[in-house]
Amino acid sequence: MSKDTFEIGGRTLTSRLFTGTGKYGDDSVIPGVCEASGSEVVTVALRRVDLESSTGNVMDFIPKHMQLLPNTSGARTADEAVRIARLARTMGCGNWIKIEVISDNRYLLPDGYETVRATEILAKEGFVVLPYVNADLYVAKALVDAGAAAVMPLGAPIGTNRGLKTREMVRILIEEIDLPIVVDAGIGRPSEACEAMEMGADAVLVNTAIATASDPVMMARAFGRAVRAGREAYLSGPGAKRVLADASSPLTGFLGGAA
Repeated sequence: MSKDTFEIGGRTLTSRLFTGTGKYGDDSVIPGVCEASGSEVVTVALRRVDLESSTGNVMDFIPKHMQLLPNTSGARTADEAVRIARLARTMGCGNWIKIEVISDNRYLLPDGYETVRATEILAKEGFVVLPYVNADLYVAKALVDAGAAAVMPLGAPIGTNRGLKTREMVRILIEEIDLPIVVDAGIGRPSEACEAMEMGADAVLVNTAIATASDPVMMARAFGRAVRAGREAYLSGPGAKRVLADASSPLTGFLGGAA
């Protein structure tokens, strides 16, 4: 598995679990979560970053070796997302950006049209753009044309821990889109992350399920193991499902008798 890598934005990654920094009761747990999970990519809302603050800056708790993935949480239009992305780069957060454009206050579902527009603008400016979207084939194809580095379809509405409710649509994206597919939002249990990886997703991003667990570090470790197990299962080529029973051992010749 050490050679089972994938690449986004010119960076080769060995871990297929992305983690977040929101909703922790105490940000000091973040380093332990990152270590236990094995994650190499961590996302952070720019509104939580205050480089001039001497205390209470979430950036102080993010391990230096990790790839920072600022997100445009709070943006309601493409223009707002672009402005946040540019600000993040100016502040020294790098050129990776997770695009979130959400104007729906009830279900917090991403706006596909505005997301594609923001992706096109930022990709032309040299950003490594990872857009968060509904699991929609046509939006995903538009993101490919717009220059996205990956596509991040939701598994369920953000923060719900409801699991992989969009599995069939995600499966279509895995089959049809020639970019890394990172399942983002809604994954609530390690088993659900494992299922996404068994389907062939390239990675998953988990925040709420880890941050709201009674023991976030232990849960992060569980997610890391589940993602690796799911990936190994996918690579092993699972056997086909059958309607009729099929004995695992031959029944002919048993004790000299005939089947």
